[in-house]
Amino acid sequence: MAFDGTWKVDRNENYEKFMEAMGIGMMKRKLGAHDNLKITIQQNGDKFNVKEASNFRTIEIEFTLGVSFDYSLADGTELTGAWTLEGNKLVATFTRKDNGKVLKATREIVGDELVQTYLYEGVESKRFFKRG
Repeated sequence: MAFDGTWKVDRNENYEKFMEAMGIGMMKRKLGAHDNLKITIQQNGDKFNVKEASNFRTIEIEFTLGVSFDYSLADGTELTGAWTLEGNKLVATFTRKDNGKVLKATREIVGDELVQTYLYEGVESKRFFKRG
């Protein structure tokens, strides 16, 4: 699948505003904007194995499309939700466990980049990844 491979963050768009909307403090936002995130994705049918490695943590997530699972963000925010495949785009809807608010995320290949888009409380952010 097109998502398979290792992707390293290249640039962010509106990421600090997104983190602010999520309630992340200023120091963590400043650090998060320069986290050097690297994502390794392996797809086998409707099952995905995703390894996220950054300056702050390395975690491995396994999920099946359409099946809800628990996930925690680097700042400790707990979420529950699922990824689905809509055309050639991975789409996720997660609900925060602390306040019930919804975080939407998409991953899609645009040209030679993996574009990850977040939407929370009306604030949209994008992170652009290059193969590496």
